[in-house]
Amino acid sequence: MVPASRSMVTISWADWNLHLAFDVRAGLVISLATIFDSIEDKHRQVLYKGHVSELFVPYMDPTEEWYYRTFLDAGEFGLGLSTVSLQQHTDCPANAIFMDGYHANQDGEPVKVSNAFCVFERYAGDIAWRHTESAISGEMITEVRPGVSLIVRTVSTIGNYDYIMDWEFKKSGSIKFGVGLSGILEAKASTYTHKKQVKEDIYGTLVTENTIAINHDHYITCYLDLDIDGEKNSFVKGKMKTMRTDGSTPRKSYWTMIREPVKTELDARIWTDKPIELLIVNTNKFTKMGNQVGYRLIPGPAAIPLLLEDDYPRIRGAFSNYNVWITPYNRSERWAGGLYADRSHGDDTLFTWTNRNRDIDDKDIVLWHTIGFHHSPSQDEFPVMPTLNGGFELRPSNFFESNPILNLRPPKPVDLPTCNATTP
Repeated sequence: MVPASRSMVTISWADWNLHLAFDVRAGLVISLATIFDSIEDKHRQVLYKGHVSELFVPYMDPTEEWYYRTFLDAGEFGLGLSTVSLQQHTDCPANAIFMDGYHANQDGEPVKVSNAFCVFERYAGDIAWRHTESAISGEMITEVRPGVSLIVRTVSTIGNYDYIMDWEFKKSGSIKFGVGLSGILEAKASTYTHKKQVKEDIYGTLVTENTIAINHDHYITCYLDLDIDGEKNSFVKGKMKTMRTDGSTPRKSYWTMIREPVKTELDARIWTDKPIELLIVNTNKFTKMGNQVGYRLIPGPAAIPLLLEDDYPRIRGAFSNYNVWITPYNRSERWAGGLYADRSHGDDTLFTWTNRNRDIDDKDIVLWHTIGFHHSPSQDEFPVMPTLNGGFELRPSNFFESNPILNLRPPKPVDLPTCNATTP
């Protein structure tokens, strides 16, 4: 790993190789992520570039003093510009190493953000895989392997909110993105001291005397330029269909997977509020069993927009209309809210690009995934909010010939401090 004073670093961990960089708008950027396949004896491409593209936060108070609070945090404030220095032992564990970030100020002079990222191995008591076999007469065989992953973390504080963003790389080949929301609720003063006094819509929750925390949404859209074993990939949508049996057994029904290649952008607009399987596959490469190699999106929380379609915030934040999108790669299309989000009229967004309905079959394509939260504040989140977490996973799907971590070695016993039970 290169020294932490630079703004670009190459990371090699387990079977993963990847680049980590700092961007004034996106903050943390992951690129050129490859994983070593021991059977093929080579590094295979997975993620060409991944980062947060936009973070949309519309507040639900339509009054004169509040109606305009519909923020595009990446485009208007900059996740990199808002990155804060991480603290060892609190933001990151003792085994973390840190990397500084740099951006240019308005005069073009470099500005250093100390400890902008931290990188660490996480031992969280997770299980990578296990099985207990009791079918052999007189024997009980158990094999367990602990889960250890690599975490790359950054925190952006934008006004009242702190966004804790993690990219997690697992030995199994999965890539997980997680976001934690903390900080201070956006609130306004009020004459109310008890809910019984409230006879109108206050657009939020009375969290303490004379203080109303306003209802709002969070939409985090990630740009994911996947190159699964190469640039030319395709999008496949798998629908689970209930089938009736032929009556030859007592079973009456089962479900089967109907996979449909998606050819155009409009057909790729999806809400994951129903059972569905979403795959990015390389149609030119197959496993020995004949399956197309690919990666599966395990989506994060979906928050269907509740604002009217002709409402100005909904037009500016139209990338929240769906939570899965696919576009052909275009160098100028990185920011879901448009290149100049601070003056957006909604005419340069992910929604308007995909209206062109371009061909996405067997192309260099980009997956856009939006995770969302409808946030109705509560007293438990005042005055400082316990972290609210969400995220998604990119998981291998017939990418490897078999379980890539089957040969993990059993861990050596380590004595750690334990909890002690006490009698009251």
